[in-house]
Amino acid sequence: MGKHIFTGSMLVLTLSATTSVFANQAFDAQSPWMLGDWSGKRSALVEQGYDFSIGYSGQGATLLNTSVDSDKDAAYADQWNFSGHFDLAKILNWDNTQAYINITKRDGNQIENKSNALSTHISQVQEVYGRGQTWRLTDMWIKKTFMNNQLDLKVGRFGQSEDFASFDCEFQNLALCGGQIGHWSGDQWFNGPVSQWAARVKWSFSPELAAQIGAYEVNPENLKRSKGFNLSTDGSEGAIIPVELIWTPALTLQHLPGEYRLGYYYSTVNADNIQTERSGNKHKYGIWISAKQQLTTHTNDASRGLSIMGQVALYDNKTSIFQDAENIALVYKGLAESRAKDEIGLGLSRISVDSDRAPELDEELNAELYYAIQATNWLKIRPNLQYVKNIGANPESGNAWAAGVKFNMNF
Repeated sequence: MGKHIFTGSMLVLTLSATTSVFANQAFDAQSPWMLGDWSGKRSALVEQGYDFSIGYSGQGATLLNTSVDSDKDAAYADQWNFSGHFDLAKILNWDNTQAYINITKRDGNQIENKSNALSTHISQVQEVYGRGQTWRLTDMWIKKTFMNNQLDLKVGRFGQSEDFASFDCEFQNLALCGGQIGHWSGDQWFNGPVSQWAARVKWSFSPELAAQIGAYEVNPENLKRSKGFNLSTDGSEGAIIPVELIWTPALTLQHLPGEYRLGYYYSTVNADNIQTERSGNKHKYGIWISAKQQLTTHTNDASRGLSIMGQVALYDNKTSIFQDAENIALVYKGLAESRAKDEIGLGLSRISVDSDRAPELDEELNAELYYAIQATNWLKIRPNLQYVKNIGANPESGNAWAAGVKFNMNF
C-alpha cells in the first residue's frame, strides 16, 4: 500500500508493542490517554476545569474487486483533533457554563480519487476524507444551562450535526456514519470539520424528552481550503433553521437505553428549482428520523449486548437530485468474554436518486461489516469489508468490493 498506509500501520504496531514496556505510565493500556496522566497533572487539570485532548483518526482502503474494472488502488486519509474543554464554573465561577475549542487537520486521499471504478461513488469508502485536506477551526463555542438545566443555550462556531441529526460514526463508509440528512445536502448543510456561526436553544420537558431549534449561517466561503479559520460573515447567503424532537427512553424488559430523533430543516438561501430549471426561486428543506436502541445485555452486563440503529432522510425533490436515504445497522459489543470491549457491526444503506431528474440513475447500496478491536483504552482498530452496488446509483457502473481499516487514538 502507499506511504501513508505504511506509516499509519507502523505507528499502530509500534504503539501496541510498547504498551507493556511503559505500563502505568505513558502507553498504559488501562489509561484513557496514550501519553498517560503526566504523573497526575492531567487529572489535576481536569479537576480544575481544563480538559485538553489530542485525537487521531486514520482510515485506509484498498479496492479488492469490481465488475467493470481491474484496478486495485489503495488510499489513506486521516484527521488530527486538538481540543480543549473548559468548565467555566470551576475556572471563572460562571455557573453551569462550558466552553470548547477544537482545531482539526485533515490529510491524505480517498480511494474514489484513485480508482476509475469508484469515481462516481455517491458515498465514500473513507468517511474521514473531504471538505478540503487542511487545518480548520472546527469548534469554538460557549454553552450555558438555566432553570435546573432545562434550558440549554449554545452559541459560537460549530457544525450542524453536532446537535441536530446526530448519529454514531463507528462504520468507515460515509453512508453508515453520522447524520445522513447533511451528507446529501452538503451544498448548504455544513458538518464538521467545517464550522459556521450558529446558535442552538434546547428545552428539556423531562429527562427523556427534549426539543431544540437552531440557526446556522450558510457561507460558502467557509468551504475554501484557505478559509479554515474564517470568522467573517462576508459571503453569507442566509441561514439553515433546524428543529428537532429527541426522545431518550429506557425500553425493553431490562430498561435498556434508546434514542429517537425527528427533525426538519428549512433554508432561507435561494436555490434553483431543478424541475422547472428556474434560478433561485426555491428554498431547500428536509426531514429526518433516526433511532438507536439497545436490545439485549450480555450476561446481565448492560455495557455489552446487541443494539440496532437506523435513519431515514427525505429531501425536497424540487431543489435536490436526491429523493431519500436510509440505513440500518446491528452492533454487538462484548461478544467474547476475553474481548469484552470489542464489537462487531453490520450495516446497510440506500441512497435514492430522483429518476425524473436523472432517468439513467436509480439507487446506490452500500454495506459494511467491521470488527472493532479495543487494543487499549486509547486505541481502537476496526478492519472492515465493504460492498457497493450500483456505483453512483447507475446499474451500468457495476459493483465493487473494498477492504478498509479505521483506527482511533487518544493521546
